[in-house]
Amino acid sequence: MPQGQPETVPDDGLTTRQRRNRPLVLVHTGVGKGKSTAAFGLALRAWTQGWPIGVFQFVKSAKWKVGEEQALKVLGASGEGGSVAWHKMGEGWSWVQRDSQLSNEEAAREGWEQVKRDLAAETHKLYVLDEFMYPLHWGWVDTDEVIEVLRTRPGTQHVVVTGRNAPEKLVEFADLVTEMTKVKHPMDAGQKGQRGIEW
Repeated sequence: MPQGQPETVPDDGLTTRQRRNRPLVLVHTGVGKGKSTAAFGLALRAWTQGWPIGVFQFVKSAKWKVGEEQALKVLGASGEGGSVAWHKMGEGWSWVQRDSQLSNEEAAREGWEQVKRDLAAETHKLYVLDEFMYPLHWGWVDTDEVIEVLRTRPGTQHVVVTGRNAPEKLVEFADLVTEMTKVKHPMDAGQKGQRGIEW
């Protein structure tokens, strides 16, 4: 694909501009490191375009402080690029009562319900559904429903979904799929994650 030229041009009746500006569903999966990191890198690109960004972190604890969260929140508050809304399931989600005692499964479902509401309202231009593969893999959220919601979302909203064990149906549906493979990792030699690399 030299100089970004597509190998084929479909006979779909769309202009080059229409085809270029189609909303995308991206999947970052696999056992290798870097799925969330790549999604947050995409969020940085979106921020520079002035896009409103919604990050929904499924599964990760509220105590888990990822470096990208602080950076993107500061950038979002700067007024120079796009806005950034960051939600973590471990915090009980920002729209759920703080004293709520939701189970992880209920919290994942509530998070998905909020994503659906935001998609319907076209709240963001880019959605990062971080570690959303786990609720799909565990059956907490229905994959067919997710695909249908993404298929029928209005406007030009882009959605990137990260996590291991991407359902095959979602892989087939997505526009861009990247599988991170592990060749070698320090944990293989007994080294735990470290500041600045894992968070």
